[in-house]
Amino acid sequence: MTPSQHSAEQQLASMIAKFTPEVASLAHSILATMRERYPSALELVYDNYNALAIGFGATERPSQAIFSVALFPKWVSLFFLQAKDLPDPGKLLQGQGKVARHIRLLSPARLDELSVKKLMQEATARAAIPFAPQGAPRIIIKSISAKQRPRRPGKDAPAPPGAGGKPRNKKP
Repeated sequence: MTPSQHSAEQQLASMIAKFTPEVASLAHSILATMRERYPSALELVYDNYNALAIGFGATERPSQAIFSVALFPKWVSLFFLQAKDLPDPGKLLQGQGKVARHIRLLSPARLDELSVKKLMQEATARAAIPFAPQGAPRIIIKSISAKQRPRRPGKDAPAPPGAGGKPRNKKP
């Protein structure tokens, strides 16, 4: 492991540690499964305003990433970043995006459900640039936003979609 790779792993670990132990544990399990499934993938890390996102792609270009694991204060989602025209017979994909859609992951076992596995297999088969059959994985810290929402739930943290509760007031 190169010193820069070790440093990137440490940075990612410190970013994940900002979340609750439950979300951090879930994220570590999900990332372990993704790394096992896509061992040659490059991990593109974006510590954005709303979420910590780890993209999985074959190149360093974000537009070519196939998946993204996004951590929010109360949940983790798996985004399908090339979901346009992706068949979804089980109606698993959430969101109204024309390109990217997602699945909320309440446990790492969700990735092992047959319907989710099939959706992931179809997404990788349709990818503009597929994962290399062999290669060394790398974590690449692409950006860290200077301003971020709190990483732990609080009164300003949004509720997960479909969780009910009081809607947030939007400023004009």
